[in-house]
Amino acid sequence: MSRIGNLPVPISDKVEFSIDADNIATFKGEKGTNTLRIHPNITIEKNDGELIINRNNDEKSNRALHGLFRALINNAVVGVSEGYTKKLEIIGVGYRASISGDVLELSLGYSHPIFFVPPEGITIEVDTKSSKNPILVITGVDKEMVGQVAAKIRSFRKPEPYKGKGIRYVGEQVRRKAGKSAAK
Repeated sequence: MSRIGNLPVPISDKVEFSIDADNIATFKGEKGTNTLRIHPNITIEKNDGELIINRNNDEKSNRALHGLFRALINNAVVGVSEGYTKKLEIIGVGYRASISGDVLELSLGYSHPIFFVPPEGITIEVDTKSSKNPILVITGVDKEMVGQVAAKIRSFRKPEPYKGKGIRYVGEQVRRKAGKSAAK
């Protein structure tokens, strides 16, 4: 039995849920709207403020899909009600970030600035007042998209192991290496 798939997904009164004939589930909440294509072997029932996910039979692939779609549906419900946030910290002398319109401009020690336009549904804010290093706050309703955008921005200048400069997640520990030692 799928332990995750058998758990009901709690859904608040503020979240509207509907599923159409093409097995596309739509979740609407105060933060936005999220859609999810449901596999034909998975069924969803709404019951007393919670969603119950069932599978057609006990084949191995359907058991795997049962837990997967329960997790995806839970992520969609949490996304439209609370939203998802990732924070990135930019560490390095002269490394800067700024937002103009909806375009993120990064100065990361290269000979040119890097411009990044976030996809629709993702908002990026630059917080320079809370600490000495600028912090990028990435928010959205789709957990996968927020993580993808954060990983893409981090890939522009990953933290290097000698001085620790680069873009890292807030709270991420970077393993530091010892530099060259002078021979005597």
